[in-house]
Amino acid sequence: MLTVFYSIYVISTLWAIFSIILYGNRPARSIGWLLIVIIFPIIGVIFFILFGVNRRRFKFFTLNFNAKRKLYDLNHKSESIEEFTHKLDTDKFGKMGKLLQKSSGFPVVEGNKIQLLKDGEATFDEIFEVFSKAEKFIHIQYYILEEGELLLKLIELFTEKVKNGVEIRILYDAFGSSGWKNKAAAKLENLGAKIYPILPFKINTILSTINYRNHRKIAIVDGVTAFTGGVNISDKYIKEKSELGIWDDMHLKVKGPVVDHLHRIFIKDYYFASNEILLTDDFYLPIQKEEGSSLVQIVAGGPDLKYLSILHQYLMMIHTAKESIYIENPYFIPNKALLESLKMAVLSGVDVKIMVPKINDSKLAKHSMFANFEDLLRAGVKIYVLENTFSHSKLIIIDDEIASVGSGNFDYRSFEYNYEVNTLIYDESIAKELSNDFRENLKNCEVLNYDSFKNRPLTTKLLEGCSKVFSPLL
Repeated sequence: MLTVFYSIYVISTLWAIFSIILYGNRPARSIGWLLIVIIFPIIGVIFFILFGVNRRRFKFFTLNFNAKRKLYDLNHKSESIEEFTHKLDTDKFGKMGKLLQKSSGFPVVEGNKIQLLKDGEATFDEIFEVFSKAEKFIHIQYYILEEGELLLKLIELFTEKVKNGVEIRILYDAFGSSGWKNKAAAKLENLGAKIYPILPFKINTILSTINYRNHRKIAIVDGVTAFTGGVNISDKYIKEKSELGIWDDMHLKVKGPVVDHLHRIFIKDYYFASNEILLTDDFYLPIQKEEGSSLVQIVAGGPDLKYLSILHQYLMMIHTAKESIYIENPYFIPNKALLESLKMAVLSGVDVKIMVPKINDSKLAKHSMFANFEDLLRAGVKIYVLENTFSHSKLIIIDDEIASVGSGNFDYRSFEYNYEVNTLIYDESIAKELSNDFRENLKNCEVLNYDSFKNRPLTTKLLEGCSKVFSPLL
């Protein structure tokens, strides 16, 4: 028996090492996987098979996922709001707009109204208020649908809306919403709501789907109002459920032409989750009208795209900055390109401030974050650790002129594996409001000092270094 186990171990380990060396496209990440495979017999290989194999190289994955989604994009181009497309050619951010349109597929559009939703209670009050006024349909897509007070309220509201003829469609990530009980879904389905998991766990597809999660948060009401950002359907945002306290997050209420783009993301995901007839007629995609003065660009990221659009967005925003870069993110685990970009920015005189929470829902993520800080502090980046609050916001503000709010983290998973959506707002008034909030939150932070930080205990450094090895899994 020992001989059989040893043989399996040797063969599987050699195969994994061969695959990492042959197909690894980034040395640092390849080294991380090599260490995981070698240090953890069998388990390391299993982790690599589930989370490390680049399935984009395999024909069956390309045919089943990427190619179909790309074909969908070619056959269902958005021309209904072409009149609102805004050219940034003469603007400071012209190159960014062009890059992200080619990288993600959506142009900058004008005529939008953006409302910042900063408090959990207020956010859900606004969402439920708009839901209650729906006349045609409500479409929602969340990474997490979690049992609790909010979900119960949502079910009650949807029950009433279905009785009044409003169509309800719900998408949820099979992994993120694994705690959602079937009983709640069945109740809504029996009433006529259509509910589908995204990338569900099935024996015949689990190896090609388990590492690719849909992390988007989108709600569309009657095709004219949208909500998007970082908030999930979870009581964490309204009450203390753990030592993390009440989660703090940034969300948006959006009206105007850009709602069409957000809705098309939902429609595409819904089609691939349900295989139902496409929702592309005027009932679901009504003619949009001007609602405000904000220029907005949607940045959708995912493994089906040719380029790493979320990474492109963050890199381009950093390179464009001339005065300030403010970043707030709970999972700040950037790759080498982002780290060097931030150091280049601060060395060239840009004020770079990064805010991360002191407490985190993942200790591995926290230690991985802190592993990068000494290098950044040495260059002059200012790092603030938020006390007593777990901030889940994914926010970046450039020069008090543009800001991004969304679901995309500063980590490998958001760049390469997750389906994400960010809202890039080219509006100084919104950017300044977010900057003011950011600066106000700095008062509740501990400022890291380079001299003190570099002298932290050796055991802490070792823990951070070990955690950094696992950053490809985060």
